[in-house]
Amino acid sequence: MVRPLGDGLRFDRHLLPLILFVAALGFSIARTTPLRAQCDGCCHQQSACGCDACDSVFAERLDRFFTRSYCLSPAERRGLADKHAPAGLMGDHVHHQGEMMFEYRYMNMYMDDNLLGTNTLSDAQALTVGQALGTNFAATPTQMTMEMHMIHAMYGLTDNTTLYVMPMFSSLTMDHIRGPMNPAPQGPGSPFTTHNSGFDDMILGALIKLYEGDRDELVFNLGCSVPTGYLDRVSSAPTGGLVELELPYPMRRGSGTFDARPGLTYKSYFERISVGGQFQTDLPIGRNDEGYSVGNEWRLNGWISWLFTDRLAFSYRTEFLWRENFDGADADLVPAQISTARPDFRGGDWINFGYGVMALLGEGHLLNFEAVHPVYQNVDGIQLESDWWFFASWSKAFD
Repeated sequence: MVRPLGDGLRFDRHLLPLILFVAALGFSIARTTPLRAQCDGCCHQQSACGCDACDSVFAERLDRFFTRSYCLSPAERRGLADKHAPAGLMGDHVHHQGEMMFEYRYMNMYMDDNLLGTNTLSDAQALTVGQALGTNFAATPTQMTMEMHMIHAMYGLTDNTTLYVMPMFSSLTMDHIRGPMNPAPQGPGSPFTTHNSGFDDMILGALIKLYEGDRDELVFNLGCSVPTGYLDRVSSAPTGGLVELELPYPMRRGSGTFDARPGLTYKSYFERISVGGQFQTDLPIGRNDEGYSVGNEWRLNGWISWLFTDRLAFSYRTEFLWRENFDGADADLVPAQISTARPDFRGGDWINFGYGVMALLGEGHLLNFEAVHPVYQNVDGIQLESDWWFFASWSKAFD
C-alpha cells in the first residue's frame, strides 16, 4: 500500500515547501522577465513588432502574470519553458550542429518499509515472513536513501545527431534491524546502517532525430552505459565490527556490465501545451565479473506540460515500469542472511505519477524540477517500498 503525502516520511515532509518555493520563484521570474507579448497584428513568423498595440497588450499581460507569445515560428515555440521533458527523463531532444549543452542533474530517492507483493510489512513482519521464505535470518532492511549527482554534456554533431555523455556520482544509505542469527554483540532487533558512495556507471550515446514537423518530432536514443562503478564494497556494520561482508545488490554502484539503453521519444507542441511519450530500456549485455547480470528494465512514460507563461511551465506524467529479476548470483553473498542478497527478489511492476515545474531564467538557463511517487507497486518476494523520487536540473546551451 502506498502511503499518502505527509504520513511521517523523512523525505516528503520537506517536499511541499520546496515545491511552493520553486513555484513562487517561477511566478516572480515570469512577472519580471517576459519573453514577448501578444500582438494581434503580427503574423505567425514574426516576433513582437514594436507597435503601440503591442506595448499596450504587453503591459496588460505583465500585470496579470500572463505574458504569453502567440506569434511564434515552430522553432521559437520549441524554445519556451516546456522545451525539455520533465526532469526525471532524458534523451528527448537534439541540438543543432556545433551547439553544446551542459546540465547538472540531481536525484533523491527514498524508500521505507518492506513490501511482499503489493502488501506493506512492518519491520517485525519483514523478519518473520522473510524467514518463512528462506531469508532475513541475519537482518532486514527498513529504509533506504539514494542521492545521485550527474554532469550531462551534449554536442550537436549534425542538425539531426547529438552526442552525449553523463558521468554519475551516487551516495547510498540503508538502515536495517538485525535478525536472530546475527552474531553482532548488540543482539537481535538492534539497528545498523550501511553506506556506499562513489562514481556510478557512466551513460553515453547518440540522439538521432528521425522526424521533425512543424509541431512534432521523433528522436531515437542509441545509448549505453559503461561499467565504471565499483561492486565489491564491504562493511563490518552488519556484524557489529566482527566480520566484513560484501554489500548486497541494491547497495552497489552500477551493474558491472555494458548495458544497451535504446529508447524512443515523441513530442508535440501546441499553443499553450505540449505532450510527449517515451519508451526507454536498460538491457545488460552478459554477466559481470561477480557472476550475475541485473534484470532487464522497460519504462513507458507519457506527459503533458502546460505553459503558464513563456518562462514558466507545469508538467504531469505517468510512468509504467517493468523490471526483471537478476540472472545468476554473486557467490560472495548469502541469500539466507538478508532479502537484498536474493537475486530473485529484484523484479516487479510499478506505476508512478510525476509533478513538475520548469522555469527559464535569463538568457536560456533552464531549471527543471519534478517530484515522483508510486501509485502501484507489485514486487517479487520481499523488497523495500518506494516512496518518493525528487529530480532537479539546471541546463544551458551554447553555440
